[in-house]
Amino acid sequence: MTFDPLLSAPPIVQTHVALALTALVLGPLVLWRPRRDRLHKTLGYVWVSALAGAALVSFGITSPFTSFGLSPIHLLSVYALYGIYVAMRAIWRRDIALHRHVMQNLYVRGVVLAGAFNFLPGRTTQHIVIPNMPELGYGIIAVVLVWAFWPLSRRAPRIRA
Repeated sequence: MTFDPLLSAPPIVQTHVALALTALVLGPLVLWRPRRDRLHKTLGYVWVSALAGAALVSFGITSPFTSFGLSPIHLLSVYALYGIYVAMRAIWRRDIALHRHVMQNLYVRGVVLAGAFNFLPGRTTQHIVIPNMPELGYGIIAVVLVWAFWPLSRRAPRIRA
């Protein structure tokens, strides 16, 4: 593992990675910590700021694979920004259940899943973590997709024959 691809990346990519890693590391502490106290609120604002910053900065990272610079992964940035809006509106209205649900989904699908897509061959994360096995990135993405969406299959209504 070498950090040379990140160190030689444009500053906007480095900023995006720093913000995304902050959101990745703080997420479990903020979202699944049993106590909801001042630390939760303080770290929550840091987490939301990092997530929003990473989403906004991502629009400055262009894709060589499309004619207009944005790729389908940018839809996750839109999802994250909208989710932050919904979650913050919920907590301001004292709807704690909705706030918790949206924030936890944002972490799983907006941070972890978006991070997994960075293991696609040719991306900076893939060059850092698995430089000699780019095909392994597809396996990482598949595992994270199953993990991220498995709870939805358990809640789906069962059809009786």
